[in-house]
Amino acid sequence: MPIYPYRCESCGFEKDHLQKLSDPQISVCPECGSHSYARQLTAAGFQLKGGGWYETDFKGGGSSSASKPAKESLPPCAGGTGACGCANN
Repeated sequence: MPIYPYRCESCGFEKDHLQKLSDPQISVCPECGSHSYARQLTAAGFQLKGGGWYETDFKGGGSSSASKPAKESLPPCAGGTGACGCANN
């Protein structure tokens, strides 16, 4: 069963309610009795599970080796090997 956040426009009272999808919305505020108690719009949460996801897709937070430049292509001043062009400047 989903949990829905509610808020009263009259008194500002806020509370989360556990309701079935088929249950009607609550319209009366339990705090002040006003009929301005309404369900709030919130972002839905979800989790990606199973096989078939790429290394960069929300899986374990690991970094991909494809996103890192090869060390051999870097000049020596940046930690690579080979001739450094910036030393001649």
